[in-house]
Amino acid sequence: MRRPSPLPPSAERPPEAVDAEEAVAPVIPLTAATPIQRPPALPETGPAGDEPPDASDDPVRLRDVWAAARARRRALRAEVRRFTGRQRRRRALWLGVAASVVLLVLGTLGAAYSPLFAVERVRVVGGNQLDAAAVEAALADQLGTPLPLIDDSAVKAALVTFPLVESYSLEARPPHELVVRVVERTPIGLIRTRAGYTLVDAAGVALSTTASPAPGRPVVTVPGGTDSPAFEAIGKVMRSLPASILSQLTAVAASTPDDVTLTLGGSNAEVVWGSAEDSAMKALVLETTMAARPPESVTLYDVSSPSAVVVR
Repeated sequence: MRRPSPLPPSAERPPEAVDAEEAVAPVIPLTAATPIQRPPALPETGPAGDEPPDASDDPVRLRDVWAAARARRRALRAEVRRFTGRQRRRRALWLGVAASVVLLVLGTLGAAYSPLFAVERVRVVGGNQLDAAAVEAALADQLGTPLPLIDDSAVKAALVTFPLVESYSLEARPPHELVVRVVERTPIGLIRTRAGYTLVDAAGVALSTTASPAPGRPVVTVPGGTDSPAFEAIGKVMRSLPASILSQLTAVAASTPDDVTLTLGGSNAEVVWGSAEDSAMKALVLETTMAARPPESVTLYDVSSPSAVVVR
């Protein structure tokens, strides 16, 4: 809206002209107050200078309002989808990967627990003295069982009947093989009992019993039996001996843990071992000494002090 132009300044008139004008101009009395008329109002315009709405337009209907609201919501959803498209694609990718993994796991488990992976053969490995055929026959009830469903308690109950088995482990080899790895007990000698001669290991577990001494096994003489400290010392000594010395032993005796004595066959030479301490060093010294001076030429090897060996 333009501002009105300022009125031009009135020119000053001389006093004589003012007095003459006032004397000539008639005085008109006012009978009533003359109303001051306001200028006509300017036409209303819209935000962009548009023409004012025509009063003759139809009123806004509720249906039009709802249609405009729906259009606005559709436009808003379209914008949201446009801005979240990458996130939705990433989410769909992760869901697809997860679903694939779940299906793969379920399929694998279903196949593993099905007859497709049933046991058809039991194989025993790691046994030298153990009768593998007898062990396989004892585990025959596991045939036809899916590999993941092998009953460990049933396998243990079957292997307990074999004294030579010290420990074992099961290994499944798909699609149809069950491998039983056994660790045998190491016999140390024969103990004379009422039933005959019982083969025992270092823990005193009876492995077998025969009426006469089995060849190649030394006879163990210990007054306190397999539960005594003397037998424990004998077990430690026997486990430390190399095969070259074990093959020559005919007897082992001890009355206390500190007086273990070995007897070598042929010449009946004795080995004074003493306690089970430093058994590895004593075994090495004895093997070296026997190589230098065979048992046929001596009657006694005293290795109770491995740093000072006595040979007679």
